[in-house]
Amino acid sequence: MDGTGCPSRGTGLSDLKQEVRRFYDAIGWRHIGEGLYQNARYEDLRDVSRDYVQRCHRRVRRFLPKNGKYLLDAGSGPIQYPEYLEYSEDFSFRVCLDISKVALDEARIRIAEHGLFVIADIARLPFRDDIFKGIVSLHTIHHLPGDEHQLAFKELLRTLAHQGCAVIVYSWGNASRLMRLFRRPMLWANSLMGGSESKTNSQFPEENVPAMHDAELLESSSPSATFTFKHSFKWMKRNLAFIEGLEVRVWRSVSTSFMRAFIHPKLLGRLWLRIIFSLEELLPHLLGHFGQYPLILFTKPADKVSGERH
Repeated sequence: MDGTGCPSRGTGLSDLKQEVRRFYDAIGWRHIGEGLYQNARYEDLRDVSRDYVQRCHRRVRRFLPKNGKYLLDAGSGPIQYPEYLEYSEDFSFRVCLDISKVALDEARIRIAEHGLFVIADIARLPFRDDIFKGIVSLHTIHHLPGDEHQLAFKELLRTLAHQGCAVIVYSWGNASRLMRLFRRPMLWANSLMGGSESKTNSQFPEENVPAMHDAELLESSSPSATFTFKHSFKWMKRNLAFIEGLEVRVWRSVSTSFMRAFIHPKLLGRLWLRIIFSLEELLPHLLGHFGQYPLILFTKPADKVSGERH
């Protein structure tokens, strides 16, 4: 039985997923500071960026139902940012699903009896059909092998209740056209900043990772990093056509690498991020298509036959 009292389905993990689990159990969810984990190295947590990052986090809640019994947090991790806690405030229970027991132990500390905790694979959800009024999944599907991304979306759709809403944060990776335009300027900016390690450290004293690293490259090449695979917008439109009314909006248009390269307090960094956020609000679909991190939304219509398979 799973954490919601539903009969479990097969949850055996492939060798690759076992490696992902070992990484997060041993390294990814290791504490590096008060309320911070090693995984935070892929985020920009500087003061100059904090307001923008928090506002992007809060975009998720905007699209969730205003009430419901169960919210599925698929790939919950430890619920590491305060804004993440807000997603389940309108639900009776938050079902935290992850392949990492360490992550779920940390999540239990944060939400206690409000949570139900399940170790399982997002591509093989151990829940019955139509059970979750809301679903969130943040930066999780890209840890699956590329040929399982479609399966994960099918599973999320299967378990979503009629008239419920799923909100998925994904990444286009190197396929982001907007970030490709800035790739060479980012390298130049990082090269200029990398001239003096002591200067960089004094400029970014609160930084938990070196400012000049490219987070995408770190995630794919560092021996201490976990596997990721990101499909393109074109792949998603073609392979998720079975989801009626699927909508792609922007979650965040710029990457962590972009922010570390160009956003600095002495260069009006907060102002530039306010402008970027305003543009994202004005052009959510365009920047969802071309930017770095899309927000993928879908609902299950009330007249869809329960248990239908795609």
